[in-house]
Amino acid sequence: MPHSLSLKEKMTEAKNAGFDFLEICIDETDAKLERLKWDKKQRTGLMESIVDTDIRIMTMCLSAHRKYPIGSEDEKIRIRGMEIMSDAIDFACDIGIRIVQIAGYDEYYKPSNENTERYFLDNLRLSTQLAAKKGVILAFETMETEFLNTVRKAMFLVDTINSPYLQIYPDLGNITNAALLYGHNVTDDLLSGKGHIAALHLKETVPGKFREIPYGTGHVNFTEAIKVTYGMGVNLFLAEFWYTGNDDWQSQLTFVNRFLRSKFN
Repeated sequence: MPHSLSLKEKMTEAKNAGFDFLEICIDETDAKLERLKWDKKQRTGLMESIVDTDIRIMTMCLSAHRKYPIGSEDEKIRIRGMEIMSDAIDFACDIGIRIVQIAGYDEYYKPSNENTERYFLDNLRLSTQLAAKKGVILAFETMETEFLNTVRKAMFLVDTINSPYLQIYPDLGNITNAALLYGHNVTDDLLSGKGHIAALHLKETVPGKFREIPYGTGHVNFTEAIKVTYGMGVNLFLAEFWYTGNDDWQSQLTFVNRFLRSKFN
């Protein structure tokens, strides 16, 4: 939706289009990061908007760690990344957000190596402890990079940390591209996370491209993925798509809602 809309207006538009909840975005931009520093009055205002619009904010996409990875070799960046993590967990607790989707990046703008992987694991363990204190679930997004682009790779870290507060929130479009890259099956990859998939991002992709692909024009098999994950107990599904300056964004909201709901039949 257009960036000019307030969160309450976005919630209203999502409700009008038939969606059940909204996912709040905390990306690397200053405008989105500023949300984590909202005072009590601003947070209370958001909770009042939830009541007024009758649409909850159930999940958070915490993608700010692309710029501030918790595995960075730069200590200042690691510290900033952990501040963001702690603030995001506190924000989620205050607002009533159940799941914070965390990016599976040890590093993004610089090369990954043994040090970045080690720092990432150490800070991931600490992050999970922080989340456990607040009763908030952290869940890995499967990314577009080699480090963590499959459910199976995410499961290695989930098993290593071994906490109920660290789970997986796969991006279906990303793992579809990874399956094509590695020559494996999307269904098998999803099944490897059985018992640990908290929710599923229903995103469209085409081979080698990961963003802004209109629904119905890509190669993602939504029906099969929904069937498989629903059979594993997943009941939280999110539509991930972008506003690209188009005037028909409201009708696109309705179209996407109907398109994805039809895949549940």
